[in-house]
Amino acid sequence: MASSRLNGADVSEDLTQVNGAAAMPPPVAANTARTAQQRGFPATLSLGAPRHRPGTDGYTTKGNVEVSCKVMDVPHAEECVEDLVHALDSRRGVLLTSSYEFPGRYARWTLGFSDPPLELSGTGRDFRVRALNDSARCLSPFSQEERSKQPSLFSVVRAAVDLFYYEGDPQLGLYGAFGYDLTFQFDSIPLKHERDGSQKDLLLYLPDKMLVVDQDKRDAWSIEYDFAYGGATTEGLPREGEVVAYKPSDKPGDRDTPPGDYAKKVDKAKQEFKVGNLFEVVLSQTFKKPCTSSPAKVFRRLRKRNPSPYGFLINLGDQEYLVGASPEMFVRCERTRHGIRVETCPISGTIERGANPLEDAQKIRSLLSNKKEESELTMCTDVDRNDKSRICEPSSVRVLGRRQIEMYSRLIHTVDHVEGYLRKGFDALDAFLCHTWAVTVTGAPKTWAIRFVEQNEASPRAWYGGAVGLVGFDGHLNTGLTLRTVRVKDGIAEVRAGATLLFDSEPALEEAETELKASAMIDAVTRGDPQPGATGSEEAFKTSISTGVGKSVLLVDHEDSFVHTLGNYLRQTGAEVSTVRSGDPLVAYLRGVRKGKQPYPDLVVLSPGPGNPSDFGLSGTIREMLDLKVPAFGVCLGLQGIVEHFGGELAVLDYPMHGKPSTVSLVDRDSHSRAIFEGVPDSFEVARYHSLYGAREEMPDVLRPTAETADGVIMAIEHKELPFAAVQFHPESILTDPRTGLTILANCFRHLRYDDAKNEQ
Repeated sequence: MASSRLNGADVSEDLTQVNGAAAMPPPVAANTARTAQQRGFPATLSLGAPRHRPGTDGYTTKGNVEVSCKVMDVPHAEECVEDLVHALDSRRGVLLTSSYEFPGRYARWTLGFSDPPLELSGTGRDFRVRALNDSARCLSPFSQEERSKQPSLFSVVRAAVDLFYYEGDPQLGLYGAFGYDLTFQFDSIPLKHERDGSQKDLLLYLPDKMLVVDQDKRDAWSIEYDFAYGGATTEGLPREGEVVAYKPSDKPGDRDTPPGDYAKKVDKAKQEFKVGNLFEVVLSQTFKKPCTSSPAKVFRRLRKRNPSPYGFLINLGDQEYLVGASPEMFVRCERTRHGIRVETCPISGTIERGANPLEDAQKIRSLLSNKKEESELTMCTDVDRNDKSRICEPSSVRVLGRRQIEMYSRLIHTVDHVEGYLRKGFDALDAFLCHTWAVTVTGAPKTWAIRFVEQNEASPRAWYGGAVGLVGFDGHLNTGLTLRTVRVKDGIAEVRAGATLLFDSEPALEEAETELKASAMIDAVTRGDPQPGATGSEEAFKTSISTGVGKSVLLVDHEDSFVHTLGNYLRQTGAEVSTVRSGDPLVAYLRGVRKGKQPYPDLVVLSPGPGNPSDFGLSGTIREMLDLKVPAFGVCLGLQGIVEHFGGELAVLDYPMHGKPSTVSLVDRDSHSRAIFEGVPDSFEVARYHSLYGAREEMPDVLRPTAETADGVIMAIEHKELPFAAVQFHPESILTDPRTGLTILANCFRHLRYDDAKNEQ
């Protein structure tokens, strides 16, 4: 007889007998015609996406339930999904959607339904199987007879799977949510907090109709099921369920942990780490806000703003909803040619997204080099591998991906990907139970961590840290952890977020991490979508740099490989740009300017380039600009040409800076006569591509250094009297923040002008 302590060390080999029910049987022969594809296992993994459509001839399950299927094409899938989202505001049901792709891990798909005929729910050892509409009457033998034989909630689930088991239908199953308190069915831990009488530990629906969308295959279908059992049938019976409109609340929001208290709990946890009682622990806190928007609206905002592999909208009934965008797989199982594959993707290691790809890259480097974050994930994955080793074939437990980056709307995570193949006699439910709950939401050692969580968090977790998803009647399972989730109860939105704590955790930073994780969910609850035509920050920035509108720019090309990107940036200011190669083409162009055949430039930009300024006759170009009274802005080689033209000298760097980042600091900002750095921070990151630079000791008096590196290399200059300025770095490079580069170029139109031009304007 197996022990019921699934998280203990004394678990026997036969976990399938824990709840007094037999293991899921091996695949049985279909009694209806099936395609060759359906008979065999596909060569590639599904990545959570629907494998195929069920057959239309109907079938008989292992428990002698006769199932007939009506499968129909859905030509306008998006409209049908939106109709379902709207329906779930007032009707029980489930929508699961993956809007995040990762090679070998996640695909995009949608599964959902409303008005299920049967609900299975429970708290502690008490459970209930309830018919939700008339069509469930034929299943009453299960609800009345089988449930009396089951000693626990998972026994009921296993009995349902056993009754409906059929290999050939990848859609039919139980859909819903698994609560955190299920873990206490396997580990006897004293409960500090009194549980709400309405709290459920499990709620699953059996659907009789489904909407299925496989975005990657661009295929969508709907299914209508009829069931016949014990001489009764659902055919012809009404399928409509109860309709109850969502009721918002105007009660003020609060949080279960006052500001600063979470940090104190981190200090308490560190004392446990110090003496070896814990290695890591995940503590969470809850933020509450009135949910004036309907759950469907909150879901739409989340789906748009925070795409994730486990998005969901679940109407649990009794004015309770789960709306989520979870980034983390809990347990996924599917049958393959090599056996039942179980996989998980532990997430541990988090940092805030940057404002742009450049900052994202810096954040990723910081995250990957953080030893504390590495230790977090190492412990999580070692515990996860241990969970699998209890039921998997020897040598089959493998780490497929180590500290891989997954990027979400506000956060960057490091993720491991672990797989194993179940030993004979174990099934998907065994895999689910062995991982309950993931170390990424509890800690290690698990039992001690769960005990610490119960004693130190301010309120029960309810659904947080549990799972959502489906238990397929064909033997597969797909669940995500209940994270980044809004629980709406009686019109109040509850957002719970946690952080993984280690001995080297910094209390204030860990508290801030929980607030950051919660922010995207709170944002979806409190902030509606912008009105059409509303101007966001990006539009405001575009307006601020539109100083080139109506202006003409002559961009002199010194055989450079970046000149067209520089021209692109100049055009973003609204300017008309003419790119002309130095030498004979430039001579001809300037001749045309003098004769009125070419536009008179408001600004000349001297591009970067290889070699020395003299290789391109840059001094002669500058003389032409002085004669024409055209303001000039130099980049890299352009700066060097200006320095030489006005009497300065160039020096050679000890180490060439080609494609290298540097921090540039402004010098005596208040004394600048040409404010090309207006609106730019005092220090900022730039890209450098140069070996030559303007020697400070030989800099002519008419030129003023305006920016430099930490080691004193001049990075920008301006002429004290003429509208000439230049930068040694590349404002157009990906290593320079685009807003910084564009702002500098836009400022050239504002501040590089001759006095008479100023007076004219």
